[in-house]
Amino acid sequence: MSHELLTRQLYNIYCDESCHLENDGYQAMVLGGIWCIHAEILNVSKRIREIKVKHGLRPNFEIKWHKVSPAKADFYLEVIDYFFDDDDLHFRGLVIPDKRLLDHEKFNQNHDDFYYKMYFDLLKVILDPRSSYNIYLDIKDTRSQHKVDALKNVLRTSQYDYDKQIVRRVQQIRSHEVELLQVTDLLIGALSYTHRNLTGNAGKKELVNRIRERSKYSLMNSTLMKESKMNLFVWTAKS
Repeated sequence: MSHELLTRQLYNIYCDESCHLENDGYQAMVLGGIWCIHAEILNVSKRIREIKVKHGLRPNFEIKWHKVSPAKADFYLEVIDYFFDDDDLHFRGLVIPDKRLLDHEKFNQNHDDFYYKMYFDLLKVILDPRSSYNIYLDIKDTRSQHKVDALKNVLRTSQYDYDKQIVRRVQQIRSHEVELLQVTDLLIGALSYTHRNLTGNAGKKELVNRIRERSKYSLMNSTLMKESKMNLFVWTAKS
């Protein structure tokens, strides 16, 4: 192993997506990723499992946005507070508020091309050429491996990472096995809920309000690119 690899800081990025299919009937599309120093992953995962047990849940209980309810609101609020309190945890979210405004033909692309462009836009702000990254994506469907391979090539080419020192791996994982991927699901779910103007679940509303309170952002607009805790990009269609 080269001296350069030994001196690089290694991070894990856990990515997830919501309503990313072109014709799924949902208006807003959200991509998101939590990143953390690799050396802290075990400690973070242990702490999240401790929060689960504290609230009477199994350590392997899977945190999912669709499970949020008023009855479990205190548990999910504590998970959100833990994310904001731990300086090793960072999130970036990318929102396409209305997929109906996409005009792929005009830009000589299909929806898959657009998907890779958006993932690149999500990750390019996180990636630092002086560090190394393991990027993990939630398994979605049978075509997932093709998408993972294509994304890996796009990212390495964009970073001139021909010796594979920046993007070390891009790999699919199962969310029920990885706590930080579950927290990513929670945060992108809150963004999707907000941009779809939903209000019917009191527990989810409480979580959205807590994220707004802790981040000091409305979640409706892009943040500055240098924002490192709750970094948001809200996409707008080019005329």
